[in-house]
Amino acid sequence: MAIIRTVTGDIPPESLGVCYAHEHVFCRPPVEDADLILDREDVAIEELRGFREAGGQALVEMSPPDYGRDVQALYRISQAAGVYLIAATGHHKEAFSGPWVEGRSVHELADRFVREIVEGIDGTGIRAGVIKAGSSLNRITPNEEKVFRAAAIAHRLTGAPISTHTEAGTMGLEQVALLRSEGVDPARVIIGHVDRRMEWEYHLALARAGVYLSYDQISKEKYAPDRLRVEFIRRLIAEGYGKQILLGGDMARKSYWPSYGTGGGPGLTYILSRFVPWLRSEGVSEEAIQDLLIHNPARALAIG
Repeated sequence: MAIIRTVTGDIPPESLGVCYAHEHVFCRPPVEDADLILDREDVAIEELRGFREAGGQALVEMSPPDYGRDVQALYRISQAAGVYLIAATGHHKEAFSGPWVEGRSVHELADRFVREIVEGIDGTGIRAGVIKAGSSLNRITPNEEKVFRAAAIAHRLTGAPISTHTEAGTMGLEQVALLRSEGVDPARVIIGHVDRRMEWEYHLALARAGVYLSYDQISKEKYAPDRLRVEFIRRLIAEGYGKQILLGGDMARKSYWPSYGTGGGPGLTYILSRFVPWLRSEGVSEEAIQDLLIHNPARALAIG
């Protein structure tokens, strides 16, 4: 029987509800930019309660250990806010993962990924539900390749899905090819940040490859206008690929969160309160919207 593995326990896919595919809720990445450090549980609880009131029920928290993951904090936040959180094992791009990966074999990495999915993270018993792998701008470094191959092994052993970081949307097709070479079904792969590279033929090629496309930069007009995201999503649905699209905001900065009071950013309610109504106004059907928000995440994140 398929399950989705959250930080508070396993749930059936039909219980997941409205889910964003790529977010950051609580993490302390090793960076100088303090805006990227999300380290207040009270603020996270407040923001997630607002998300829940807007209709949200679940988020994938995509911070692996090299990005300052704290699963005990995620557990407390999930319990207090009443929102399911799915934690990530695996690694980010080399800028973060290098010290964790250098000198370690593919199988050493895979063993740790499997342990975090099956047994728990750092002795907490809190288990990861998704495997992260990432690549750099226009290249997959040797260390990143090791992470992808380890992610493939961990996926084959556990059934957990693989969700990727693409730097500025690049290398998505190469990620798919690498994972396929390791025996991973593209239908178990989520390619992240595709909306950092708004080239229609690229998105169409990814869809034809059979992976999930994560439109997870919604509201970030500095990368691309949301009108293009709306257009590409509408076109993919019209082409028959509506069941391969996931939504998210990747709200990885304090300034994106109204609850931090630092910038009045779009926050976790933006997709539900503004972007989804925009899709409706452009003729996207309610059935297709239910796929984007509920049915696609439930399939993409299922284990077993």
